[in-house]
Amino acid sequence: MKAVAVEEAVAMIPAGASVMVGGFMGIGTPERLLDELVRQQKTGLSVICNDAALPGKGVGKLFDASLVSRLTATHIGLNPKAQQQMLANQIEVDLVPQGTLVERIRAGGCGLGGVLTPTGVGTVVAEGKREIEIEGKPFLLETALTAQYALLHAFLADHLGNLAYALTARNFNPIMAMAADTVIVTAEHIVPVGVIAPDHVMTPAPLVDYLVMNG
Repeated sequence: MKAVAVEEAVAMIPAGASVMVGGFMGIGTPERLLDELVRQQKTGLSVICNDAALPGKGVGKLFDASLVSRLTATHIGLNPKAQQQMLANQIEVDLVPQGTLVERIRAGGCGLGGVLTPTGVGTVVAEGKREIEIEGKPFLLETALTAQYALLHAFLADHLGNLAYALTARNFNPIMAMAADTVIVTAEHIVPVGVIAPDHVMTPAPLVDYLVMNG
């Protein structure tokens, strides 16, 4: 794990990169990294996250700046800018049931090819997907999701890169830490090694590549 300035962290991300972003409607989202993506104008991003948040908040900032080319998420209903860009064919949107999205990311992090789920059978979700019958019940094969980068936010990080999250801000962050080639983290507090009790570590240090310095 290497400590870096936020400018240096974002400079590593090329235009057109695939990026997972932790958070749920902006909760547990690395706002400083998103602000820097906008400042550096990283265009054509393929974003995987839970939602499009709101204008000016969380990943909503990326839509404000028209930096997204493709979005994989569970809903965009509270972000009119994301809706407008989708309807104007400025971005490609893949809407995924929330539980399915979580499992596809988890599968990617665990090295699995995908998961079998009954969610979406017989609906538009099933279009173009393989259906497999097990003991007389139909399941959809949902392929694993991975990304080049995961941008995450923790409550606590120590100097090795061990992470702990606060309450619901945990959300997608731990599973995305496993499913990306390069993991970049911001944290509310950076503390000495040992402050986070071992059984409170939710993302272990070996999964973290870069920790953005505070201050």
